[in-house]
This record gives sequence, C-alpha cells and structure tokens, in this order.
Amino acid sequence: MTGARPAPRTVVFDLGGVLVDWNPRHLYRELFDDERTMEEFLGTVCTPAWNERQDAGRAIAEAEAELLERHPHHEEMIRAFYGRFDRMLAGPIDGTVAVLEELHGRGTPLYALSNWSAETFAHARRRFDFLERFRGIVVSGELGLIKPDVRIFRHLLDKYRLDAGDCVFIDDSPKNVAAARDLGLHAIHFRDPKALRTELRDHGLL
Repeated sequence: MTGARPAPRTVVFDLGGVLVDWNPRHLYRELFDDERTMEEFLGTVCTPAWNERQDAGRAIAEAEAELLERHPHHEEMIRAFYGRFDRMLAGPIDGTVAVLEELHGRGTPLYALSNWSAETFAHARRRFDFLERFRGIVVSGELGLIKPDVRIFRHLLDKYRLDAGDCVFIDDSPKNVAAARDLGLHAIHFRDPKALRTELRDHGLL
C-alpha cells in the first residue's frame, strides 16, 4: 500500500491574469470608438497568436514589421501595442497579491513562471513591487520557450533545484495547468482569488 503524496511546500505563480490584470483592451478601448471595431482589430491584426510569438522570444521590431507590411493602414494601432504597452497593465489583482503576501509571510518559497516578452517585462518590474517576493522568475521571452512547452517547466525546476512534487503551480490557462500536472507538479487553474485561497488551504499552504 503506497503512502499519501507529500504536501507541497513551494508555490509557482503565473503573472498575467493571475497577479497582474493585463489585457490589450485596457489600451484599445482608449483608441477605438466602438467595441466591434476594436474586437475585429484584435482578432485579425494584433492577435493573441501574434503576441505569443513575442512571448516566445521574437523581437518586437520584427513583429511590428510583419504586421505593417500586411496591414499598413493600421500602422498607428499596430505601433501602439508595444509602444503603449504599459496601458495594457491595469494594475495588480489585489486579492491574489494578498494571497502572495500571506504565503511570503509564512516563509513559503515563491517563484514565478510567465509567458511574457523579454522586451516588455521591464514595465512589470517597474510597476509591481510584489515581484520582489519571488526567489526566482522565469520569463518565456528570455528563454525562447513558452508555456505549455514542458521544457520551460523543466528549466524552472532545474534552475532553482525544485522538485516537481513539492510545487504548486497556479495559472489561468487550462493548457498550462495540464502541462504542469503531466510533469508532476500540483496545479491549480486560477479563476479568482477566493477560489485560489480555498485550494491553497486544501494543500495545507494557508
């Protein structure tokens, strides 16, 4: 008869959508007169798939050049995506930051694993003091790897000498949560701070 799985002691946070309220709509609602036109632009020009390539390490200049060649009439809006990137960061998700602070106060080892462009992550570092709570942060754009690629999870574990079974990973993307579980991490699909607090309590971390 096998024993129960040991309780995890380390917590790994995603950033955007978990601790940081990032959404391009925060910016583009200031630039477009109506929602329909904005959604059409974000669905056909500056798409999530296009942005993910920068999170995976592609240079912003190259990304802009690609779109400007295909959509020259949208030049101002295309350049705004990264030129005014800070406007997409509405602020911290306060309830999750409160959870982070409580974990930190308990001495819980904290790490971050985020899909984020290396060129824009400086915006987050400047704005969010809570990033100092992490013992280590892995940014996808700095590696050229992006979640849910299992290699980025392995990089985090190897770099900081962590055991997968000792970690709880928190992410708002179901596919990233599934990848973490496949590698042996405990994983929580983030929906809201209240539910997160309950799940961490179930793991014995709060």
